Amino acid sequence: MFKSLLVSSVILISQLPNADPKFKQLKTQLESYGFQVNIAVPPNINFTKQQNGFRRKVSKPYGMLHPKSKSIWINPIVFELGFSQATLIHESVHAAQYCAGNGLLQPINLELKPIPQALPFFKRYVDTQRQNLEREAYTVQSQPNSYELARSLLEEHCQ
Repeated sequence: MFKSLLVSSVILISQLPNADPKFKQLKTQLESYGFQVNIAVPPNINFTKQQNGFRRKVSKPYGMLHPKSKSIWINPIVFELGFSQATLIHESVHAAQYCAGNGLLQPINLELKPIPQALPFFKRYVDTQRQNLEREAYTVQSQPNSYELARSLLEEHCQ
């Protein structure tokens, strides 16, 4: 099962027109640290509550890290929408947080400040721990050197 999933993942990513070399390199780096990167619609999960007690309205997220299985899902729609690399960078920050927390997601206390446009994306979370995790991921994702930052965070925390 795992072998066929891996082969189909490799075939799918090689056929995606927007899968640039940086995406492939970051995917490979994540896999070298033991993460399984799936190019597939993320499975059903219970989304965390956000402001006003509402759950997220999107039926499927663009990306997701499942810490217990060290699995990352990248929804194929992001290739068509043109932000596959940003999505993988976001999930890479969560992977670095996982490594820093020795199997639990934990903020890595970045010295960076989020851009104002990113505020609504993480401020909507009620839980402050989750808000901090998302703040870091959106902050890195929105930096001009986001790719390099994501790779260095993985090297620093997952070695």
